[in-house]
This record gives sequence, C-alpha cells and structure tokens, in this order.
Amino acid sequence: MKENKAKGKNPVFWVSAVIILLLVIWGAVVPKSFAAVANSVYSFTTNAFGWFYLLAVIFFVLFCFYLAISKYGKIRLGKDGEKPEYPFFTWIGMLFSAGFGVGLVFWGVAEPMTHFANPPAGFGVEGETEQAAKLAMRYSFFHWGVHQWSVFTVVGLVMAYFQYRKDRRSLISETISTKTSHNKKVPWKTIINILAVIATVMGVATSLGFGILQINGGLNYMYGLPQNAWIQIAITAVLFILYMVSSTTGLNKGIKYLSNLNLALALALMLFVLFLGPTVFILESFTLAVGGYIQKFIEMSFYMTPYQGGTWVKEWTVFYWAWVIAWSPFIGAFVARVSRGRSIREMIFGVLIIPPFIAMVWIAVFGGAAFHLDLFQGTSIADAVNNDVTSALFVTLEQFPLTAILSTLSIFLICIFLVTSADSATFVLGMMTSNGSLNPSLFSKLVWGTLIAAISAVLIISSGLQGLQTASLVAALPFTVILIVMCINLFKSVRQEFKEYEVKKERKLVSKLTEKAAKKKTN
Repeated sequence: MKENKAKGKNPVFWVSAVIILLLVIWGAVVPKSFAAVANSVYSFTTNAFGWFYLLAVIFFVLFCFYLAISKYGKIRLGKDGEKPEYPFFTWIGMLFSAGFGVGLVFWGVAEPMTHFANPPAGFGVEGETEQAAKLAMRYSFFHWGVHQWSVFTVVGLVMAYFQYRKDRRSLISETISTKTSHNKKVPWKTIINILAVIATVMGVATSLGFGILQINGGLNYMYGLPQNAWIQIAITAVLFILYMVSSTTGLNKGIKYLSNLNLALALALMLFVLFLGPTVFILESFTLAVGGYIQKFIEMSFYMTPYQGGTWVKEWTVFYWAWVIAWSPFIGAFVARVSRGRSIREMIFGVLIIPPFIAMVWIAVFGGAAFHLDLFQGTSIADAVNNDVTSALFVTLEQFPLTAILSTLSIFLICIFLVTSADSATFVLGMMTSNGSLNPSLFSKLVWGTLIAAISAVLIISSGLQGLQTASLVAALPFTVILIVMCINLFKSVRQEFKEYEVKKERKLVSKLTEKAAKKKTN
C-alpha cells in the first residue's frame, strides 16, 4: 500500500512514462514525421555538440584513473570492513552481460569490417588493405575500450558511494548534492530523475533494437526468413515475454544465472573461433592493435575533422559516446547494485579494465578472423557487411566448420544478452521511478518493460539504425552535464571524508601520546 501511494505521488514515474508513451504513439501513428524530425535532430546534435561529447568522455577517463591511484581509492563502497556481495567471476559476468554484451556481439565483426571497407577520413588509407585493417582494429578497440567503460564506471561509482556509504536513495538526483534532502521538495531533482529515466529508456531501446535487427539478419541469412517489420515485431514480442518472466525471479536468480551462462557461452564461442581460425594471425593482430591503441590513445580521444569536413567521427565516435552516456544511468545503477562492498580502487580497475579487455579480445578474434579471410582467402565479408551490417557475424561464421550450430548458438547468445539487459533495465528503471526502492514492484517493471519494447519497435520501423542512433544521441546531451556535476560532487565528498578521517586519526594519536605522558608522570 505504501509503495502504491508513493508511486501515485511520484511524478518521476508518471511524467517519464507519459513522455515515452507519447513518443511511441507518435512513431507508430506517423512514422514518416517521426523519422524526419529524428534525422533533423540527429544532424543538429552531432554538428553542434560532437566536440562536447569527446571532451566529456576523456574527462571521465582521467577522473576515474585519478581516483583509483589516489589516496581516496581505498575508501569502501559500503561500511568500513564490509565484504563484496558477489564473487569475482559472477560480478564480472553481471557487469558484462548487463553492460554492452549485446552491442559487442552486433558490432564485433560489423565495426572492424565496416572501417576496413571504408577507413576513417583524414588518414589517407585505401579500403580493404593491410593499413585499413590495422586502422580498423585500432579504432574498434578505441570505441569498445576504456572510454566506453569510464562512463559506466563514473555513474556506478558515484551511485554506490552515496547509496551504500552515505545512505542515500538509489537515485541520480541523490548524487548531485553533498547534502541530503529527503524531506525537501526540490523540483530540479525531479527533473534530473526524469531526464535519467528517459536517457535510460532510449539507451536500452537502442541496444535492444540492434539485437532485434541482428537476430532477424541471422534468421534471414541462415533460414531465408524475410527481414521486415512484422518479423521484427514478432522477435520483440518474444523477447518481451522472456525478459518479463526473467524479471519476476529477482536479481539473485534470473539475472545472476543468465549472466553466468552468457559469459560462459560467449567465451566458448570466442575460443572456438580463435582455435579453429587463424590463431597466430589473430594473436598478432591483437598485440599490434593493443600497441596502436596505447600509442594513439590521446590522438583518438580528441580526433575530429573541422578542416577536412566529413561525418565519420560524428557517425562513429560521437554516436558511441552518446550511446554509452544514454545507457549510463541504467548500467551505472546496476553496477552500483552489484559492487557493494568493494573499494573505489577495486571497482574502478575491475570495471575499467576487465570488460574492455574482454571486448578487445572478442573484436580481435572475430574481426581478425574476418580480416584474414578477406585478405588472404579471397572471401568478400566486407562487401556482405556493406550490404547488410546485421549479417556480419553470420557471414564470418559461414567460413567455419559446424556453421549451423555456431550461428544458432550466436542467435541464442544474442537473445540471452538481450533478456539480461532488458531484465536489468526494468529492475533499474523500477528503482529510479519508485524513490530508489531496491525492490521495485512488478507493476513498475511491467510498465517499463512494455515501454522499452514499444519504443524499440517504433524506432526500428520508423527509421531503422538511424532512429536508434538518434534516440541515444539526443537523450544523452543533457545527461552529460549531469554526469560532470556528479563527478565534482563525488570528489568534494571523498575529499571531505578523508579530511575528517585524518582529523580523527590525528586526535587518536594525540590522545595516545597524552595517555602515555600521563602514565609516565604517574610512575
């Protein structure tokens, strides 16, 4: 009863739900108008604010590394002496599965092969050459590496710190002030929570849409199933049923078990391709790309083309950063939820290094195998990807033994990734729209699960990949500013806490010395 009353008085739930519902209705009733507006907004945002996304994300990277190596790194995300809630392997599996697992399966072959065929502007590299392959792998590492995960790390770190150490509610608004205000009506906090919810829904819908398109592409490539709106709506409906059933089991059952299964299946598929493919070539490509990634880290972080023109940076790097920022309220809240009890240093290095490392290995294995096939065995994977990006993984797997089994396993893996991502998202959105409750009601999860599926379907049908990209890009813009403010407030809070700790430590030392002096006088 209390939760229902709170929900009735909670504008975050109703306002954000109504806004998303109106977008769904608009896209369903007049899809051409929706697509036209989306394209205009996409062009304006990338042209006017691309530089802002690049600067913001490199700031998050530097902020994370500073905290990790500083004296503040030993502060625990929980009470002093508290132990981590989940074992290390389970923790990493949950991070990866609820994070960008589905996006990585989609782009793991598609991105490097797209860059291979159409290299980034400004480098003077000809497509489908050795130099194009090197550049493609390096930029794929860049887009799926530290920068991407720094955004998730920042949000998860800030939310975990204020939630478990400062006893705040699990809300974005609770992280933008160093003072609590549970009993105060602050309109701007409500607005911030609404923006966080909308950004989350759009980010999740983007990834769900990518996965649905890839499943349809795989079924088309393997079984000749048509690629059209009706099939995609049917896939959406099946996934909706699956992730809503999973959401009823709770965090410690459905998401936990599916995350472990996800990671195990992904590793098995990756090892199969690694050892049955050009193993030495893949390992050498990985090593070379890591070296190039480290060497060109700063250059790629700030790379734009104001003098040459072109849209490559806006279509790839700017889109990626906007996508991860749009996802960050969800991923961050989930990362915070599963990282309780770990230190700031442990969480930053765990989240900022291990998932990006897994992502880079995945890209090196699948992208490297595709490069080898095109460069040395005369296949045309790059051309196939150019014609249909959703078929990239399946075209590559066709060159391996047990193609049908591997492709079916891949579709199954994508489905599980989508289910865990959407399941986690409904849980987090439920928390965000029920005043930070760690056990959101089934009703709120059902509402958000339905709206996520609906907006994904609308975006796919109205404008396909362009619509999915636009949704993330626009939703992320105001939230980028909020993330910067969150970082500033976290730094203020940990610095103040450390000062108080040092003062207490000094007082204890003075007290001990005083006691010793008093004992000497007595003796």
